[in-house]
Amino acid sequence: MKLFSLLALGALFAPAALAQRAVIGAPQDGTTVHPGQNLTVEIDRPDSLTGSTEVAVVIGFFSCGSSPAATCPPPTDVLGSVLYNGPYDPEFHTGVSRPPHQNFTVTVPPFAPAGKAQLGVAHLSLVGAGQFPLFETLNVTLKVEV
Repeated sequence: MKLFSLLALGALFAPAALAQRAVIGAPQDGTTVHPGQNLTVEIDRPDSLTGSTEVAVVIGFFSCGSSPAATCPPPTDVLGSVLYNGPYDPEFHTGVSRPPHQNFTVTVPPFAPAGKAQLGVAHLSLVGAGQFPLFETLNVTLKVEV
């Protein structure tokens, strides 16, 4: 009986958690960047009927290697150089057909070597009436050209 109750509770919270997932709106996967370049990172959070309180985001940059076969570790393992760490307050913007979002201007590390890199995001929010914590990581792959 307890297992059924836990499954039912999970089924109630799963849609709410999925509705609160953030998305990296920009830059697009595969974008070419240069060391020292300013880069706009747009983090979208689709609108939802489920209440939530945004807590924070961390944006990191990790160089993965110059080999074409280089692979990046998941952002749950490493974010790399922290480019932003602070509040997240997504808002609707008039005249723009986008979900609530916030833009962050960060600088590609000036020492970034040429090759594949990863822009990772860690996002924390409190969701639902009980305010359960929702932690997620997101990433896009970038190409660094020197």
